Amino acid sequence: MKTVAISLLGTVLDQRGRGKKRWDKWRPTISICQQEDLIVDRMELVFQPHYQPLADVVTDDIRQASPETEVRQHHIEFKDPWDFEQVYGALHDFSRQYQFDRDKEEYFIHITTGTHVAQICLYLLTEANYLPGRLLQTSPSNRDSNGLGNYQIIDLDLSKYDQIASRFSREHSEGTVYLKGGIETKNKLFNRVIEQLEKVSIKSDDPILLTGATGVGKSQLAKRVYQLKQQRGQVKGKLVEVNCATIRGDNAMSTLFGHHKGAFTGAVTQRAGLLLEAHDGILFLDEIGELGLDEQAMLLRAIEDKNFMPFGADSPVSSNFQLIAGTNRDLFQDTREGKFREDLLARINLWTYRLPALKERMEDLDVNLEYELERFALKAGSLVSFNKAARNRYLKFAHSQEASWSANFRDLNASVTRMATLADGGRITVEVVEDEIQRLKHDWLATSNNDDPKEITARFLDEKTHAGLDLFEHIQLAGIASVCNKTRSMAEAGRLLFDQSRTAKKSINDSHRLKQLLAKYDIGFEQLKG
Repeated sequence: MKTVAISLLGTVLDQRGRGKKRWDKWRPTISICQQEDLIVDRMELVFQPHYQPLADVVTDDIRQASPETEVRQHHIEFKDPWDFEQVYGALHDFSRQYQFDRDKEEYFIHITTGTHVAQICLYLLTEANYLPGRLLQTSPSNRDSNGLGNYQIIDLDLSKYDQIASRFSREHSEGTVYLKGGIETKNKLFNRVIEQLEKVSIKSDDPILLTGATGVGKSQLAKRVYQLKQQRGQVKGKLVEVNCATIRGDNAMSTLFGHHKGAFTGAVTQRAGLLLEAHDGILFLDEIGELGLDEQAMLLRAIEDKNFMPFGADSPVSSNFQLIAGTNRDLFQDTREGKFREDLLARINLWTYRLPALKERMEDLDVNLEYELERFALKAGSLVSFNKAARNRYLKFAHSQEASWSANFRDLNASVTRMATLADGGRITVEVVEDEIQRLKHDWLATSNNDDPKEITARFLDEKTHAGLDLFEHIQLAGIASVCNKTRSMAEAGRLLFDQSRTAKKSINDSHRLKQLLAKYDIGFEQLKG
């Protein structure tokens, strides 16, 4: 294999010194051919035509320093050596015209001479394999004591640079752990969302849309995205948060975009608005689907043009913010119904992430339980923990069909807060857990709008029994539960349930019949109350 060096003529460094003294000076292109352990068979010297005299001197000196090195001269044309497009174009043309023979020759691309623009262009052309070789960098010896200098070969195959690769991997890992609040989550869907969101947070300032049911953690994640960007020095301004469900009409316009004094009745002073407050920072609009169409139109302009018109103003103001939006609504359905602007949805739908509900992430329940206990400890200033039996009972219930977790992590946070507050001596007992389970079941039943019979029976049947029933039995039991829940006693419930058959019996005991029916499924009347 022959060794071929491709080098731009150094119009300053390659002409240092005059007469014999020039051999005492380090000249980068010539020094390549002076290295004892680097034999250069051919030097491809690239330069602009008006530097021909200097090129001839350098060519003669290379031949003198290394007689075995063949020197070939190549002209390239560009008017401005600091114009990236001109320089890249000229070097690209050279690379396309040059006849590379990779089977017989090994190429080194010298990136020490030329302007910084030229050096960057050589790097890019080498990385893209237009120049199929390795980078060669030369440098003078200490105090320029001789003309030989030093050299370094840089291989662009980054797979060989384990430390570099591991550093990027470590930074990415640290970012994803930060977005997850330091919790080692196992759910594959959630982890994929966080891994991609970490990259997007660092590399993009475009809008981010977080979707998912109430309580899945949209606002917490928005805060962590802001804090991550702040750590990396990518935002200077504040995180400004607003729940769009809390603002309506003129108040919405004023809150978001500000107003001038006298813009409407009650506007006695001027107001800047949250969009302006979020300049150079992040604006988090939770429940963005609750905004009116007029506010949506103004928000679209603010996102695209970085300016907007305050209420009652004659001229626009500017604000450079990144938008993070949250919603638990189906914005595509809202668009079809004319409730949400199609153009705004198209603009904020670039990076959309659905956060899974707690019921979809049950493998993460245990670690989130510990996280909530740690949060309580920080707030209360004292440690609280479960005893073993209490923890097992709580986790068994939490994973069961009885637990709907309808408010997701808000339910979990509230549940842990209640148990930790009621724990004597910092220990949560089985009794505390049992009381909490009854409270959760009552709250979920009171707020449930689900008519699915299997969902209803899951509240009072154990998992094994629930799984073994036909749909017919689920429907029957759900109906019985509905009647029992509305009555004050088993006798009253029995009279309603057996309203026809009881008339044919000589001895009537409605409560006994109901009790026997429920005993078949190992449930009691009180379990169906509330």
